[in-house]
Amino acid sequence: MSAEQIAKKLWELCNVLRDDGVTYHQYLNELTYILFLRLSEVKKFDQDIPEQYRWSKLKGIKDNKELFDTYRDLLANLGTMSSNAAITEIYTNASTTLRKPVNLRTLITNIDQIDWYEDEEQDKIASIYEELLEKNAGEKKSGAGQYFTPRPLINVMVELLAPKIGERWNDPAAGTFGFMIAADEYLKRKYDDYYALSQAERNFQIYEAFSGCELVQDAHRLALMNAKLHGLESPIAMGDTLTELGKSFKNYDGVLANPPFGTKQGGERPTRDDFTIQTSNKQLNFLMHIYRSLRRDTGTARAAVVLPDNVLFEDNDGQKIRRDLMEKCDLHTVLRLPTGIFYAAGVKTNVLFFTRGKKENGNTQRVWFYDMRTNAPSYGKRTPFTREAFADFVNAYTGGLGLEEVKDSFDGTVDDAKRQAIQDPRWQVFTREQIAAKNDSLDIGLIEDENISKNADLGQPLDIAKQAASELDAIKKELDQIIALLG
Repeated sequence: MSAEQIAKKLWELCNVLRDDGVTYHQYLNELTYILFLRLSEVKKFDQDIPEQYRWSKLKGIKDNKELFDTYRDLLANLGTMSSNAAITEIYTNASTTLRKPVNLRTLITNIDQIDWYEDEEQDKIASIYEELLEKNAGEKKSGAGQYFTPRPLINVMVELLAPKIGERWNDPAAGTFGFMIAADEYLKRKYDDYYALSQAERNFQIYEAFSGCELVQDAHRLALMNAKLHGLESPIAMGDTLTELGKSFKNYDGVLANPPFGTKQGGERPTRDDFTIQTSNKQLNFLMHIYRSLRRDTGTARAAVVLPDNVLFEDNDGQKIRRDLMEKCDLHTVLRLPTGIFYAAGVKTNVLFFTRGKKENGNTQRVWFYDMRTNAPSYGKRTPFTREAFADFVNAYTGGLGLEEVKDSFDGTVDDAKRQAIQDPRWQVFTREQIAAKNDSLDIGLIEDENISKNADLGQPLDIAKQAASELDAIKKELDQIIALLG
């Protein structure tokens, strides 16, 4: 059976389980537990798993109820019985949401049929897993959207920062590890799946080049499995970057991140004593952590971070952190993203691109803004958010390269002369002095056309239609009352 046929079966089973009350999120967790057992056999580390729980034993159990009981026992105990760190991390607090033993049998049978010894098949199952993660993010009930950034946006951010072999990259709010996996795939494509590298370089890419931290246990589990399926043995810490743990995340060549929205619970401030500016705003704290985690000695350490609008204009602590960012780094580009591309409808977001300077002050001279928001299409099921949406932005950012050229031809250099030659009304530049005159607010760079802005904010067509129908109903009721009065 081919991986594509297996994928179809896994999708079908997912739908069956949904009818049985199992969500995508629960299904993914279940799939993670089972896939890991299978991988332990393929990659020959099943000696770290107690013999009674190994894949060969599970698939050999003929009776469905006995299989189900053994599986539940496995989930309850494996996290504490193994000395292997990855096994402990994946199976800590594990439990099953399956209710029918026959569904477990189907999952095990289908996964066992995959030919894991073919690299091509491993690539396919990794893609299948990522598709399931994306489906999960789209299911609002799971609340998992916050852990998943749209793949077209991730890929463009990676290609514009252009990671290099031998660099250390990090995502301090890793979610399902999508940014790091995209950076790894970008380099694998350039270097013949790393076969063009020496063994030492290859090992560095697999074990050290990419790292992350994730606070939520379920998301952390998914990140570990996602990395393994893509051939990475990356260190992914489980914990809060904004605590003492985060102080050890430093000296990176690059950071890619989409930090969680909101404030810390109860307005609590982070427990880091190395933050010079104290605030309870999570995104501002993550922004401060990220620019401080970049190495200073090379002058090339860079980051791209997804942040909501409030980070651009918040006064007091927000202003201080933006000013500190522009002193320590060259904040060269702000992309104003269209609304509706994240799970939380109406959340307005941006991507900040910056490079850590060698000196502590005066690194930002000017900031370029690109407006993808004003008069943008209403993205959703009818108008999917695709890579093509970034064509004009990529042309402006790179100073003239097309979407297909950027993957191979762009080395990450920001060239102001080339940028100035781009003629696009959505592309504007502001000097550091102009920004300072606006109290260091970065809430600028949108097209100043009130009519266009108002039209863009009208809302979804369905909501407009519902509102119109409601108003018509009210008018009809009033007319009925008048007719009744007139006899």
